[in-house]
Amino acid sequence: MPEPQTESRKRLLDPVDRVSEVIFGLIMALTFTCTLSVAGTGRAEVRTMIIGALGCNLAWGLVDGFMFLIASFVERARGLLTLRAVQGASDPKEANRIILDALPPLVATVMKPEHADDLRARINGLTGVPPRPVLRKNDWLGAFGICLLCFASTFPVVLPFMLVRDPAVAVRVSNGVALLLLFAGGFILGRYAAHRPWRMGLAMALLGSVLVAVTIMLGG
Repeated sequence: MPEPQTESRKRLLDPVDRVSEVIFGLIMALTFTCTLSVAGTGRAEVRTMIIGALGCNLAWGLVDGFMFLIASFVERARGLLTLRAVQGASDPKEANRIILDALPPLVATVMKPEHADDLRARINGLTGVPPRPVLRKNDWLGAFGICLLCFASTFPVVLPFMLVRDPAVAVRVSNGVALLLLFAGGFILGRYAAHRPWRMGLAMALLGSVLVAVTIMLGG
């Protein structure tokens, strides 16, 4: 349900959003570093690869940020439609059904009729609701955060190529860092979901490696 002209108190990006963007950025950067031919590679080729990886992740970060704004706008529009449907319902039972349909399924199953009645009364008493969906400050900050995370996640993967002169050594260090970060991302998601963090970390590292290989094979 939309809030009446107040900024949402929820975090700009939840852990899933943050970790997902970092993992996505890592995989995209790996598709550049893993295609670098070590034999006969000079500083010019390495520089081109670094610029390509940074540019690609910046572009995808902008796309992801834009899609985040669209998703926020649509979600707020759906919330307004639900609110108006509840307020415009002539039958209290119909209004309660609309409320229950808008709730997460698990929450809806434990709602009692009196709880739905209370929610309906609160919704009907809302004032100051905007007439149309608008993007708020937190939406723009969230989009910027997504773009920044996707772009910044490139640096741990390409930094070894800036610091190590031997491309063969740089590739190994870069891949090792990427695998560790993929494991850390899976571990964090596992802890957030309270579901076997170590297994999820290992699975994410393996899945990330497979996705990189598939992306490279498909010409990505």
